[in-house]
Amino acid sequence: MDQTIRYVAIGDSFSEGIGDTGPVPLPGWTGRLASGLAAQTGAEVQYANLAVRGRLLAGVLDGQLDAALALDPAPTLVTFCAGGNDLLRPRFDPAALAARLGREIERVLSRGIRFALLSPADPSARMPLGSLINHRGDAWADALGSLAERLDLPFVDVSRDAHLGRAEFWSDDRLHMNATGHQRVADLALHAVADGPAPVVPTPPGAARTRVSEELRYYRQHVLPWVGRRVTRRSSGDGRSATFPTWTPVPPTR
Repeated sequence: MDQTIRYVAIGDSFSEGIGDTGPVPLPGWTGRLASGLAAQTGAEVQYANLAVRGRLLAGVLDGQLDAALALDPAPTLVTFCAGGNDLLRPRFDPAALAARLGREIERVLSRGIRFALLSPADPSARMPLGSLINHRGDAWADALGSLAERLDLPFVDVSRDAHLGRAEFWSDDRLHMNATGHQRVADLALHAVADGPAPVVPTPPGAARTRVSEELRYYRQHVLPWVGRRVTRRSSGDGRSATFPTWTPVPPTR
């Protein structure tokens, strides 16, 4: 019997691993999950990551899912986390997105491949238009949770984790998680996918004071370029390809 775990991630910048600069063999929560699977199960683990920043849900399903299913040998586990870019668009319809995703998941499950869902991380606490992002994020998480329940899938509601809204889990752009945030998501996913240990409750940090100069620098370096891409209908992922497009052996844990 083949005991090898072949894990492929599809999604947007969150699954690509943007913001994780930690000293790990495979960065991002997906890479950290791959390492966790090797440690938790003792099995040989092969890892691929087809996620690309800036992708909408349709782009993930149209451009990445078939590529994941075409990997040779076939995957045994697929994780999906996307939709965060969709909820920033004017026409956001979580029910329609979930219906499209559900049809694609059923196609994957029919091949005997496990599928796990994660809701996008919620950056709204320190972002412009935070209340709108939070409201839409909750609607998308509800849709994903209902889909996971209907199809009996592992589901990690990252967006409503009790701790991940805090600043210490986020990178300077406030849109992507840092190494600490990616590790917590990996721990949550390992618990859901492979019955790994429950993630520890992080210790709250002391209160941090935000300076006006820091806010101005943040808007200049991160918000204005994002607005420029929206106006010109460009994506941060234009011209980019997957970081791990083929099976990569996960280094054995010590």
